This record gives sequence, C-alpha cells and structure tokens, in this order.
Amino acid sequence: MFRPNILFCCLFLLSLAANSQDSIVAIQLKEGKLEGSLCIADRNHKTPVVLIIAGSGPTDRNGNQYDMENNSLQLLARTLKENGISSLRFDKRGVGESKEALKSERGLTFDTYVNDAKDWIKFLNKTGSFSKIIVAGHSEGALIGLLASEKNKNVSAYISIAGAGRAADDIIKEQFSKVPEDVKNIIFPLIDRLKKGDSIANVPPTLYMLFRPSVQGYMTSWFKYNPSEELKKLNIPILILQGDKDIQVKTLDAELLSKANKLAHVSIITNMNHVLKFCDTDEKEKQLEIYADPKLPLHPDLVKALNMFMLGFKQ
Repeated sequence: MFRPNILFCCLFLLSLAANSQDSIVAIQLKEGKLEGSLCIADRNHKTPVVLIIAGSGPTDRNGNQYDMENNSLQLLARTLKENGISSLRFDKRGVGESKEALKSERGLTFDTYVNDAKDWIKFLNKTGSFSKIIVAGHSEGALIGLLASEKNKNVSAYISIAGAGRAADDIIKEQFSKVPEDVKNIIFPLIDRLKKGDSIANVPPTLYMLFRPSVQGYMTSWFKYNPSEELKKLNIPILILQGDKDIQVKTLDAELLSKANKLAHVSIITNMNHVLKFCDTDEKEKQLEIYADPKLPLHPDLVKALNMFMLGFKQ
C-alpha cells in the first residue's frame, strides 16, 4: 500500500473548534486525509505529547461509536492537559473525518493501522513542538500502538490501556467457548485457517458477517501478532492499565503483558470498566448504560496512575 513520503503537508490547521480546546490537524495520504485533534498543554514551552489510539470497530477519536457516546478518549486528553501533557487523538481510516481514507475494507490490514500510527508519530516529531512522544493505545489500539513503537527512536514510552495480552484468534475462540460443540466445530477450524493465512471461499451464511471475504485479510494480519511476545521487544518505560470490571478484556491479559517485559509497570484498577469509567458490576445492561453516558468522568484511580507515570517525562 502507498505510504506518504512523509507528505504531511502538515496541515496544522490551527482552527480551534468552537466548543473545543483542540486544534484540528491532518495527514494527507494518497487515499485521503487522516484527521486528528491536537490538545496542547502549554503553547509557550515544550511538553511531552501522548498519541492516543482508539480501539476496534467504528470508534472515533473521542472513544465514541454511533450509538455509544462515552467520550472516554476526549476525557483522557483533557486529563493529560490538566497535568501539563499535550496529546493527539485521531479518527482512524473509515471513521469520522478520516472516512474518505478507506476506499474498501478488502484492502485493509492490521498493518495499515500500524503504519498510520507511525505516520502520526512522525508528524508529531516533525513539528518540533514536543519534548517527548508517548504512545497510548486503548483496546485494539494498544496493539497498534505497541507495533508502531517497536524500534521507533521517536517514542519515549508506551501505555497499554485495556489492551489484550493474547493473540486475537485465541480471544475470539474464548468468546465462542460457551456455544454448542457443533457450532465450535465449524467456527474454530475457520479461525485456524485464517491464522495460517488461508482464504475461505464458502463461508456459512450464518457466519458471513464475521468471516466475510472482505475482512479475511484483516483478520489474518491481526492474528499473526501476540501482544505479549511483541512487548518483549520494547526497551522503553511501559505502563499497563486494566480495569477489573472490564467485560471485554481480562485482568489476565494485563498480567501476561506485565510478565513479558521487566520494564512494565501494571496497575489493575478496581471497579473500572472497558471505557475507563467507574463500574461496580459485571452486569451487561448496567455496563452498556455506562458505555453510553458521556457525562461520567474517568475513573479517578486511572487518572492517578497516569499522572504518576507521566511525572518522569515532565522533567
């Protein structure tokens, strides 16, 4: 796939949105632009900057989907600014203001998102406005950020927020572990075939949405990465944040990540769910209410853990 020769045309559009503290910035690719929101903590002095990478599905720069507005990543940017840390969060290809950059899901791979994250890191470095660059990924964005940070001289630290510690094919199998055995006997071999790089021509109609031909390339490229194995390759400070009321990612994943690299510090946050809010129940209905409430603040212990980790980068 075409990558820009850091054709950033660094569209540093210093157009502050009417109801925002952010500057709109963009990277121009051949396929279209990627747009983000740059939140600068101090315009008179260089500060560290955190690249915030959203999770899976049609999740935008603020952590929202069409029917679930929680503003988790926007709140994360505000929290960092209050602590003197700048941030950049962005709409990934096919989402929000970066929608035009995804022409077809058939050509999309996991590595496409990784390369986009690398381009944003280059963008931040090219501005010369920041003292250090820290990469923070949420959920699936944690693996994207991890891969973008490997052997990247511009990245000073890495933060995994509700990031998986196991390969995606293992997690998908776990999600289907309670279905009837005859159903597993259909699904699991399909997953194994994609893991090996095979294509599946005749997908059962009932499983078409999961295994449709246009996403098979993405799944194969995603399945090849084991986050715990990849984390071993980092030689920079690492923070792993995980809530114990997360119904999408387990504390086991955080533990696997923390064991993979001696530089990693892990914080298991009591009563925090996947969208980084306070939640004292595993009940799905109650969780979904929180997923769709943008007024709820970030969990205070998450804020404390972030602030403590960032102290060393503000010197």
